[in-house]
Amino acid sequence: MPASAPPVAPAPPLLLPLSRRPRAPQAVFVHPGGGGLSPYTPLAVRLARHHGVSGIRAGGLFAGERPDDDVERMTERYLPLLDDLPRRPELLVGWSMGGVLAWELGARLSATGPAPAVVLIDSFTRRDEFGTAHRAAVVERIMRSVHARVAPRDRRWAEATAHAHITASGRHRVTSTHPGPALLMACASPHRRTQVENWTRLSRRLRVRELECGHFDVFDRKALPAVLAHLDEFLTGEPTRSPKTGGKR
Repeated sequence: MPASAPPVAPAPPLLLPLSRRPRAPQAVFVHPGGGGLSPYTPLAVRLARHHGVSGIRAGGLFAGERPDDDVERMTERYLPLLDDLPRRPELLVGWSMGGVLAWELGARLSATGPAPAVVLIDSFTRRDEFGTAHRAAVVERIMRSVHARVAPRDRRWAEATAHAHITASGRHRVTSTHPGPALLMACASPHRRTQVENWTRLSRRLRVRELECGHFDVFDRKALPAVLAHLDEFLTGEPTRSPKTGGKR
């Protein structure tokens, strides 16, 4: 009699608790293109000092899941997840496409109550602001930065999700305004001026801080202190200066 296949473990939920502090302000990280949350670990550790911290991963990373290729659909899927938090989120954080999703979620939340603060880490209102890198090259960078430790058996799911998210980013144009406080950390690129101008049109409360690194280098050891310093300054209102924090606007 042939042996039966081992049971497949159920996929984890899309909303993942990272630091449980139910009485503290709630912060939520929203996945970048590729769908994983691992790049946010240093920021989550920092926020966990004063916040309850959760993360929203993407669908598509596990067997039986299909990745979304539409930002609007992802936003509608993720919005009800926030009802499961101990209290209404006060901070949404996202890198790249994650910042776009955080922005769209924040705009929807502002229609029903206080607007959360939003942190955009080198996000763009339009995909074409980011440049014209070949899709295969972008997928490879996503795999190296978001799924660096993915098991070989799961690589196909991760790659399919990355492709779906590149499609989603290419289709989407951010037009929602957001009345809450917002921070844009903009990386060095020929597109930074346009990037900043487009976000500024959508927010009267936008702060901009510059990062002198590339888009896929924001969580590297050299750039991370600047990212953390800008985040601290935004949350506390107290300037944090160091040789690595980059410029202000």
